[in-house]
Amino acid sequence: MTQGLTAAGMRVAVILPCYNEEAAIGATVAGFRAALPDAAIFVFDNNSSDQTAARAAEAGAIVRRETMQGKGHVVRRMFADIEADVYVMADGDATYDAAAAPAMIERLVDEHLDMVVGARASEVEAAYRRGHRFGNLVLTGILARLFGRTFSDILSGYRVFSRRFVKSFPILSAGFEIETEISVHALELRMPVSEIVTQYGARPAGSASKLSTYSDGLRILRTIMTLFRLERPVLFFGSIGALLGAIAVILAVPLMITYAHTGLVPRLPTAILATGLVIVAFLCFFTGLILDTVVRGRREVRRLAYLALPSVAG
Repeated sequence: MTQGLTAAGMRVAVILPCYNEEAAIGATVAGFRAALPDAAIFVFDNNSSDQTAARAAEAGAIVRRETMQGKGHVVRRMFADIEADVYVMADGDATYDAAAAPAMIERLVDEHLDMVVGARASEVEAAYRRGHRFGNLVLTGILARLFGRTFSDILSGYRVFSRRFVKSFPILSAGFEIETEISVHALELRMPVSEIVTQYGARPAGSASKLSTYSDGLRILRTIMTLFRLERPVLFFGSIGALLGAIAVILAVPLMITYAHTGLVPRLPTAILATGLVIVAFLCFFTGLILDTVVRGRREVRRLAYLALPSVAG
């Protein structure tokens, strides 16, 4: 499938994952068609039970289907199937500002970046509920604490990618935690990225959010911790080892004092427990060191795969 060409001769593809967005997908496609008239617009329908696919086709989008349920599965399929130089990803709920797409693409191309995130700004309470806003702040803070740097809106679904990013990203997520995985992937490979503040609007009448503040928040938090374990094994297992070592010391100090005064160890089970904790602590430290070697090798392979592809300006 040939994507639309921009004035600079680059192929731009707008990719929209959708699930039951009958009320909003037509306006979403129309918005991106007006903002990017030369781009090809793809709607990937994820087992919708309404007329999402029909409405998208009526609006002029190229409709494809992904039967594995979950946004992560849809994004994996989109990244694998669509060939373009620049990818604009957004949700099909008409909440993201399509008019901001040209500026995001311009930033990507002019600064030779691999991703530009549309950080959401909204003055409408219905568009960005307090629970979601607070959860986003908490999760963003955790990500910054664990990985050293982050974006101001790690959960934004509005992003512009280079081909180099899309074709080198091994997606593992199944659901809405995909945005977190994308952010961590960019941070870990130290890719050139940027953010642009974009407006975030309320859903149109008849359109309902698929997000669950608590269950999806817990899934994203679990994803962050899993990525922390995979990408920072020394710190992850070292922290566990340090905690166990500290507990062992707390248990052992009274025994050592008693032994120094009497030459006896009256609480043998406590002594055995302290010894076992020390052994497990050392195992955690060495596990972290061994896995760090594996992670470094895996990161080098990912980096080489990423560098093997041409940049957006290449």
